Amino acid sequence: MVTRKEKDSLGEREVPADAYYGIQTLRATENFPVSGIRARPEFIKAYAMVKKAASLANMDVGWLEPYIAEAIVSACDEVIAGKLHDQFVVDDFQAGAGTSFNMNFNEVLANRALELIGREKGNYSTIHPNDHVNMAQSTNDTYPTAMRLCILMISQDLVDNLEKLRRAFVKKGMEFDRVLKSGRTHLMDALPVTLGQEFMAYSVAIKKARDQLKGTLKLLEEVPLGATAVGTGANTHPDYHKQVVKHMRQISDLNLTVAEDPRESLQSRLDFATISGSLRNLALELIRISNDLRLMNSGPTTGWAEIRLPATQPGSSIMPGKVNPVMAECMDMICFQIVGNDVAASMAVQAGQMELNVMNPVMIHNILESIVLLNNYIPVFIERCISGIEADEEKCRGYLEKNPSIATFLDPYIGYMKAAEIAKEAVARKVSVKELVLEKGILTKEQVDQIFDLEYLIGRRKLDKK
Repeated sequence: MVTRKEKDSLGEREVPADAYYGIQTLRATENFPVSGIRARPEFIKAYAMVKKAASLANMDVGWLEPYIAEAIVSACDEVIAGKLHDQFVVDDFQAGAGTSFNMNFNEVLANRALELIGREKGNYSTIHPNDHVNMAQSTNDTYPTAMRLCILMISQDLVDNLEKLRRAFVKKGMEFDRVLKSGRTHLMDALPVTLGQEFMAYSVAIKKARDQLKGTLKLLEEVPLGATAVGTGANTHPDYHKQVVKHMRQISDLNLTVAEDPRESLQSRLDFATISGSLRNLALELIRISNDLRLMNSGPTTGWAEIRLPATQPGSSIMPGKVNPVMAECMDMICFQIVGNDVAASMAVQAGQMELNVMNPVMIHNILESIVLLNNYIPVFIERCISGIEADEEKCRGYLEKNPSIATFLDPYIGYMKAAEIAKEAVARKVSVKELVLEKGILTKEQVDQIFDLEYLIGRRKLDKK
């Protein structure tokens, strides 16, 4: 292998000649052969935006020569466009704070910038990874800034996908508006609802989870870029902090602001804990809804079979004709992972010490994975599960007719105790409450028809005892 020699503060090493990364990246690959998981493209693009803003700001204040700044900016633009991503080779599980990844970035941009001005890779006397690409920066402010940018950028897709999911539930809610069925509490027969009401409730749950997520995203608009190592802005021009955030706004098209307290912005990860918690809460709702769908779909002969989920693949390698609720099962597994990701992120958030939280890499790894999993799967879940759900109206009505809890509607007429007796007798004789009431002449047919009218059973019409 053809190599080039590079030197850092620990000594000299041979680096592959065609590599854009350098000696510090090489050391990191040797130190952290952990998971084989590298930075996601979304995070790489966000980090390139941070480096671009820093170069432009340093040029503005006169610290970085224009030809060097322009070369670095051009290299950043290439990375933002999706190029050179194979050169970011540091494992997601790496040195604290993300220093290894930051240096991987500095080296790649330095070497590509050198090429753009006609110099050889490794000729750091002209453009140096630390002195030029990392000018007025620290891993401690660039890495968490990129974390914020990345989450803000890809979360808009998640907000949009959740709105599509909400609408899909609303559509089914309207379709099933008059499909009367037994409600269930404690998994036991309860008062009637319509299938449409249940689906409308799912839509509201998704809306609330979406709105909570949108609210927490505002916390990430405050960025620490310019705080450098401990929040004091060491080794920066007096105007740099304001300039670099201005460029970040222009590059990202996000409403970013300067951190209220740069020290707090390096110490605390409350904003990331809040985002992770919102994703966890969303996951818990999706698990609950998916499990309801699986229960209502259970059968076809020994379960509830109130709805039919779309058949998307054979369900068994041994039982012919079996079809399983695989799309809802996959949603459950994705959401279990998100709950686990939140635990890992939470542990990282509380692990901050003094002027810095060094656990950024595991934090962003887990939060990004949660968002990406949902963005990838929600559109498929809508198309291949929710949109194709069918109701078995006859099955729903049949369960309801045998439901003894219907006797609850007799309470205003005959009292709780007598209604309970009717319910017990109906179960024992395997007849409906309605049939039993008519048989015993407890109420007139007009009263029975009024009580067992759909609009009254589901709460759209109130009691009229006249």
